[in-house]
Amino acid sequence: MRINVVTIFPDFFEAPLGTSIPGRAETAGVVQYRVVDLRDFTRDRHRTVDDEPYGGGAGMVMKPEPFFEAMDALAPAGPIVLLSPRGRRFDHETAVRYSLEPELTLLCGHYKGVDERVAVGLATEELSIGDYVLSGGEPAALVVVDAVVRLLPGAMSDHESAAGDSFYDGLLAPPAYTRPAEYRGMKVPEVLRSGDHRRVAEWRHAEAEKTTRLRRPELLETDDGESQGGDPMDATDD
Repeated sequence: MRINVVTIFPDFFEAPLGTSIPGRAETAGVVQYRVVDLRDFTRDRHRTVDDEPYGGGAGMVMKPEPFFEAMDALAPAGPIVLLSPRGRRFDHETAVRYSLEPELTLLCGHYKGVDERVAVGLATEELSIGDYVLSGGEPAALVVVDAVVRLLPGAMSDHESAAGDSFYDGLLAPPAYTRPAEYRGMKVPEVLRSGDHRRVAEWRHAEAEKTTRLRRPELLETDDGESQGGDPMDATDD
């Protein structure tokens, strides 16, 4: 897979994309990153990427020409995503959809916003990672990249690592424990030390449902408004 990131701060991505799973995935040939400096597609000696908004008001707006010319040069296949606080909320299903594409392009805005012609005439969708405003689209782009890359075959050591994550099967992840078996009076549930794989699987599923019901109950709602799954409170607390 190829992931393009268009930004006015290319150095922002150097360390994160070379670290942990994103870095290992690139080394393994699973993904290729192209971080594009938007200023390379400006036409004036000041490399200007923003201007005052039509109609007046505070702040500066990013100009359309550099974005369009950058896309002309890249000629990307697949989604072209504008990171924006007004976009649709990013979720696991979207990450899965992107991971099946041969190429993904992320456009990072900055300042007051991006000229609407970029959103309408260039981007295939606008995406937000939450109901808050960042200084620019760069942190959001890193979130999207990390979520997508870890789903690519070969990016992680084994598929089960991703399969046990929150949202993978519509539930939050169950509690996880490691050694020691007891720490400051807090014990690891006996079932996890039993060696009984069936009981462990049942316990994890029940705990995942219970955690989801308590923290994100909307994830358990089906299309017709009914709650899915059994009652997690029936699970035995070992």
